[in-house]
Order: sequence, then C-alpha cells, then structure tokens
Amino acid sequence: MTAGMSLVVFSLLLFTYYSVWVVVLPFVDSDHVLHKYFLPREYSVILPGVAAVVLLLCVGAFTAVIMWKNRKPKKVD
Repeated sequence: MTAGMSLVVFSLLLFTYYSVWVVVLPFVDSDHVLHKYFLPREYSVILPGVAAVVLLLCVGAFTAVIMWKNRKPKKVD
C-alpha cells in the first residue's frame, strides 16, 4: 500500500512540475525567480523523448524475452 501511494504521489508531483514548466513558464518573464527552479526549455522536449525511447526499448526487450522463452523447437522428420 505504501509503495502504491508513493508512486501516485511521485506521479502527481512529476505531472505538476512538468505542467507548470511547459504551460505556465513560457508566460512568465525570463528574469523572474521562478525560472531558477526549472531546467531550460529545450529539456521539456528532450526528456520526454528520451523517456519514450527507453520505455519502447524496455517493452521491446520484454517482448523479445517472452517470445524467446516460449518458442518451440522445430520437429525434425
């Protein structure tokens, strides 16, 4: 139960941080103190792209391992 709740809280914090970073920050002056708490704007595209590639690689590797373990040897006649 604690692990699930901590994952929910982490996801909520990450979503809030990213939403403020992408939606609110472009409308705030660049010399405002809020900008020092966020990464540069280029990373708002790079980080989700890297996360998507890593996720696809993990799903592909998992699928390959499952298919490799479940393969049946060919019959020799």
